[in-house]
Amino acid sequence: MSEIVVDLETMMENDHILIRELKLETLIGVYPWEKKLPQTVLLDLDIGIGSAKVFESGLLEDALDYSQVVKRLKMLAEKHDCLLLERFTEAVAQIVLKEFHAPWVRVQARKLALLPGVKEIGVEIVRGKR
Repeated sequence: MSEIVVDLETMMENDHILIRELKLETLIGVYPWEKKLPQTVLLDLDIGIGSAKVFESGLLEDALDYSQVVKRLKMLAEKHDCLLLERFTEAVAQIVLKEFHAPWVRVQARKLALLPGVKEIGVEIVRGKR
């Protein structure tokens, strides 16, 4: 019988919080109409869990408080200076990494119904602490 070897560190990198279809209304874009008319941006996030302690303790202080992440990203959408969706997506990632101390994050940001015949246009990035 062969022994199965598991790299716990690699497995922990796969533990993550999911936030799906966070709907934000924001001014974003380079065209004149985009600077006046708020657009809906949908965010999907996978946020790495830095410690397995929360799985044992079940305590909020050992967890990444995703309700606070959502609240902070809504604040970003209300006030930012990003013209491009790419820059906005990067700002989201940096907030999660720096303010919430996540080891890594994947962010997908999509604008809805921007062009005729296109349901969504978006950007996806993955960032981690260096």
